Amino acid sequence: MTVSPDPNLWCGQQVPAGTDASLHLNLTESFTGHPITIPVHVWRARQPGPTVAITAAVHGDEINGTGAIRQILRTRPFELQAGTLVLVPVVNLLGFERHSRYLPDRRDLNRSFPGTRGGSLASRLAATFFKEIMLRCGYLIDLHTAAVRRTNFPNVRADMGNQRLAEFARAFGAELIISSKGPKGSLRYAACKAGCAALILEAGEVWKVEPTVVEYAIRGIQNCLRFLGMVPGKPTEPASRVETDTTKWVRATHGGFLEFHVAPGEIVQAEQPIATNTDLMGTQHNVIRAPRDGVVLGMTTIPSVAPGDPVCHLAFPRKRALKRMVGAVDRLGADTLFERLRSDLASNVAVTDHNGSDEQD
Repeated sequence: MTVSPDPNLWCGQQVPAGTDASLHLNLTESFTGHPITIPVHVWRARQPGPTVAITAAVHGDEINGTGAIRQILRTRPFELQAGTLVLVPVVNLLGFERHSRYLPDRRDLNRSFPGTRGGSLASRLAATFFKEIMLRCGYLIDLHTAAVRRTNFPNVRADMGNQRLAEFARAFGAELIISSKGPKGSLRYAACKAGCAALILEAGEVWKVEPTVVEYAIRGIQNCLRFLGMVPGKPTEPASRVETDTTKWVRATHGGFLEFHVAPGEIVQAEQPIATNTDLMGTQHNVIRAPRDGVVLGMTTIPSVAPGDPVCHLAFPRKRALKRMVGAVDRLGADTLFERLRSDLASNVAVTDHNGSDEQD
């Protein structure tokens, strides 16, 4: 018979209802035999309710989420009135300490869940974290960024075929939702298989804490907690929302130096120029174009490319939904979070107009 864990006992310490505590979860040992622990903050309301985990830096260099969790801990932007909130600012501490996506053995922790107690270092870390934290949670918001040398416009990724999870994902308030189950071995894939409604937020770049991305993440977290009745108020709705399960990386066909013509979050039309590829003296090789109408989900931030390198990640919603999004975005003011995000993320790449001369595709 399976015995349910004591709701007051976390990481070996008592955290009664109505209190909160900063704890440490012992994951493994160093080469010297000393324990390696990660910080875990458990915040419990007086009233019973769901248990929600907010995690960041499962990839050790993706720290926008770390900044968001730290701000929640420092400023307490909402009042927890029911349930338990488990905040983990850095899951992959060994990667975080090396400014690396991976563990020291080059394994990807986010391909190692739920893990095994007798496996590799990654598998053992995953198994301990999964048992001690994830199996006690009914919901998960896992915060990520783009990989190195890329940036992502904020988008939620979740299995929208799961009704309970779909409702939770929509509550976040993101303008873009990508429907997918996630790769096997990822924290959200394993959590969903264990019955936890898990989504991820992809936003921004590695090695940075970007203020508007942090603001976006905290707003989304608060929306989800409102949806679950853990925080007062109702979730705020985005001006528009599109959902799709179809995305594509547009890749370079020639080596060269890119001049970008679009920015993250921009809505593009079929055949619209995305970037012009030139040699180092500025002579044009070709113009890279959008294959169909879509939204710029992410893009490279490094202009030098070889053939086959990813240039722009596009999401392809249904045409009617995309048309509604265009209308909604046109009505937004410059001070809205969506527009401030588009402006801030665009500052990471040099975007120029396409003059249309000497085109060779």
